[in-house]
Amino acid sequence: MTKALAFPVPTADFPEARDAAAPEAENKRVRDASSRIDTFARIDTWVFDLDNTLYPPGCDLWPRIDARITLFMGQLFGLDGMSSRALQKYYYQRYGTTLRGLMEEYGVSAEEFLRFAHDIDRSSLVPNPLLAAAISSLPGRKLVFTNGSRDHAELTAAALGLGGLFDAIFDIAEAGFVPKPAAENYARFFDKHEVDPARSVMFEDLARNLVIPHERGMTTVLVAPKPGQADHREPFERMSELVPPHIDFVVTELEAFLVEVGAARTRADGA
Repeated sequence: MTKALAFPVPTADFPEARDAAAPEAENKRVRDASSRIDTFARIDTWVFDLDNTLYPPGCDLWPRIDARITLFMGQLFGLDGMSSRALQKYYYQRYGTTLRGLMEEYGVSAEEFLRFAHDIDRSSLVPNPLLAAAISSLPGRKLVFTNGSRDHAELTAAALGLGGLFDAIFDIAEAGFVPKPAAENYARFFDKHEVDPARSVMFEDLARNLVIPHERGMTTVLVAPKPGQADHREPFERMSELVPPHIDFVVTELEAFLVEVGAARTRADGA
């Protein structure tokens, strides 16, 4: 049985697409940051987003999840694929996740939605031993902070060869289904895991999800696609060449960056 709904008209005027463009001085700040690896000397908590961060945005995993969400919407409301997708993206833009919109407006079961959305083939993921070694060697706690489910995070990490490397996973259920970038989400995360922002760094693929961490005092690292790499994220999620001032570092090869950070920490500890 399908559910009745009022169909909103999605807007193309995404606020994320109008992020205040940083002046050239800010871009120079980020470029110069690569020489400030000593920033990480004080870090003892390493926080990683999951999707499009621990695996690159050119991977086909997120499109698989995206397609499952569209299918869920179609089955729930009896809509064709195009209408389902338009409604899906409207909720995603308005609420931060499609799930949040469905919960707020139709009381959809979060557990049912997440089981369906994350029931995907992960065989396209391949183990990343360099990333595994780099994360393993980082001193202190390693946490996953995701808008997805715990099961999805565990299965995806295992497929990447990262299983068992993280001390905890903070998923959307622990966030009370309030997604990033809502301030409430971060407050719950900090409290749950007793995170000191001044001694923590967050790795994330969406610039908007690093605003609150920066305001709270975290070091922020935006994980961006390599030049020419496929990017399956929404157009409004792709940052322009101008880097907002709340981004401390921009990296295109997470594993190489973590190796560099680890080497710098080793040198500092031995000095």
